[in-house]
Amino acid sequence: MIALGDMVKSRWRRISFAALAVVMSIAALDLLFPPPLDRATQLSPLVTDRDGEWLHAFATPEGRWRFEADLETIDPVFVERLIAVEDKRFYAHWGVDPFAVLRAGLSSAKAGHVVSGASTITMQTARLLEPRERTFGAKLAEMMRALQIERRLSKREILELYLTLAPYGGNIEGVRAASRIYFDKEPTRLTDAEQALLIALPQAPEARRPDLRGKAAMLARKEILQKLAAAGVMDEIHATEADEARLPRSRHKLPRMAYHAAQELARAEKPGVIRSTLDASLQTRAEKTLTQYVKQFDDGATASLIIVENRTRAVRASVGSSGLDVKGGWIDLTNATRSPGSALKPFIYGLAFEAGYASANTVIDDMPRAFGDYAPENFDRTFRGEVRVREALQHSLNVPAVRALDRIGASRFAALIRAAGVELKTPNRADKSPGLALALGGAGVTAREIATLYAGLGSGGEVAPLIWKAEGEKQPDHAYRLFSADTAARISSILAGAPALEGRAPADLSREVSRVAFKTGTSYGYRDAWAAGHGGGYTVVVWVGRADGAPRPGATGRKTAAPLLFEIFDMLDRDGATEGDIEEIEDDAPVLAMARFDRAQETTPPQIVFPRDGVEVFMGSTQRGFSLAARGGEGDLRWYVNGEPLSLEETSGRHVWRPVRAGFYDVTVVDKAGRKSRSKVRVISG
Repeated sequence: MIALGDMVKSRWRRISFAALAVVMSIAALDLLFPPPLDRATQLSPLVTDRDGEWLHAFATPEGRWRFEADLETIDPVFVERLIAVEDKRFYAHWGVDPFAVLRAGLSSAKAGHVVSGASTITMQTARLLEPRERTFGAKLAEMMRALQIERRLSKREILELYLTLAPYGGNIEGVRAASRIYFDKEPTRLTDAEQALLIALPQAPEARRPDLRGKAAMLARKEILQKLAAAGVMDEIHATEADEARLPRSRHKLPRMAYHAAQELARAEKPGVIRSTLDASLQTRAEKTLTQYVKQFDDGATASLIIVENRTRAVRASVGSSGLDVKGGWIDLTNATRSPGSALKPFIYGLAFEAGYASANTVIDDMPRAFGDYAPENFDRTFRGEVRVREALQHSLNVPAVRALDRIGASRFAALIRAAGVELKTPNRADKSPGLALALGGAGVTAREIATLYAGLGSGGEVAPLIWKAEGEKQPDHAYRLFSADTAARISSILAGAPALEGRAPADLSREVSRVAFKTGTSYGYRDAWAAGHGGGYTVVVWVGRADGAPRPGATGRKTAAPLLFEIFDMLDRDGATEGDIEEIEDDAPVLAMARFDRAQETTPPQIVFPRDGVEVFMGSTQRGFSLAARGGEGDLRWYVNGEPLSLEETSGRHVWRPVRAGFYDVTVVDKAGRKSRSKVRVISG
């Protein structure tokens, strides 16, 4: 008896160990070969506006339309009916329905062929994740995968996965894509007929496509309606009415707005839904307005514009070109580096106000003057003598702006603009340091960067990055104060008082439009025409030109860009969306500001006296070195040889250069304001 008991215990131990080994093997296989759920992440990027309205969708890399399903945005009646037809015990089984398997087996045995399948929604999902030929082995694999899926996902997640991947004909996958393309609507409130068609299509998507095989689609829909009525989830009357409804005969095009901005957002984010700050209504009208506006040009010109809400810095509309079918239309010209012409002048004067160098009523000379080898002229090649800074800015006079920049220092100006988040791109030359040509467009910027600056001007002098994604939309936390609110208000008042466009009444005489603080710009050779401004709580920047940068003689910012700028501001006014106004400041006499742009306080850039540019100097054997000398400049001068700084000698208090070998050297002197001069010198050895 004892021996028999031991034998029984031993057998049970072996059975237990074997069962445990099987369980552990299954668990190990489950971990080693998980279901490929990552396919569900291969979605079509979808960019919406701030309220969730579709702007632009992009197909997956393999050309599919596939959007993630969310039961919160799908008609619950449709889900209930789908389960009633496809898998009525969906919530009861663990991925495989044994009753359905038994029923299918008996029916097929009795008929001698396959009568009905036993696939659950989970098994169908497994097949969508890993498509296989319809074989007995494939069915077993689907069952195993279904068990794995059920172990990892909730029933809700499985339904959403199925409704994301289900095929609906052609390159349409998922109920959201199908509802949009066939019915031009979200699957939130589907009709009975629409629900029946969407339930029928995944069973044979190509054979039942309503746009290609209408008769087959109608018969399939009728069969589903009968099943729904038989299952008690739709009454006979509604089923009969739905059977008489018209089928969609063609595919609806998905929205294609804000192509350039949407593409950029889609590339920067994981595939899925990206909610932007854009306003679909405003975007649509801005695109139509711009496209219509450029039709007047017959020289290949296109245009771009951007609209920013100043309070949040959120971009409400962005039009990269006048159309994808025009030359260069695929380029996002709001993000292309171009010469701004005179568009940066308000910020030069703003910094001069801040430093106490000038005020709106400061008298400044508009007379011919050379700044080293740079001699700017006004656009009309005339000079007005003594003018006030207000007039100089309103009439975009060049010489006064260069004088102001010279006083501030080009390097300092560029550094402050850079600190505000705008990188001025200098021409590709050996000396890339900013020069006085910055005042007239001598460095490249983008329309977005100009919008950043003007939105800052319209927000009390605080510059902050533009916001493109809705979740980041709020009052800026880390704005850079470029200048004070008082200076921003004074510069804005000056710009708002600029001469009105031809044929347009000044805003001061009209109660129907907001005052706009605006500035135009025209780059060298008429390659770029700009208009930028803020008013009513918005900033608008317009660029007009050719995408290839070719000249357009006579096409100034005032003539070709400013009219479109005001069309956009008028559109905003008609919407009633604008708020606030630009204060008109007449008396401008701050205590610290100069009544006259003082010549005595101006200094010329430093000029190297020794060694002069192009000379040859002899390096003797005593190594006494060369004492460097310069005239002009402001403050203490700094010297550099081949970019390396020279320090003052303690004994002589001078900069002495002792070259270590013969050759060519670059000698540079820089003053306190950042102005500099250079000389190229050849050192000859004894």
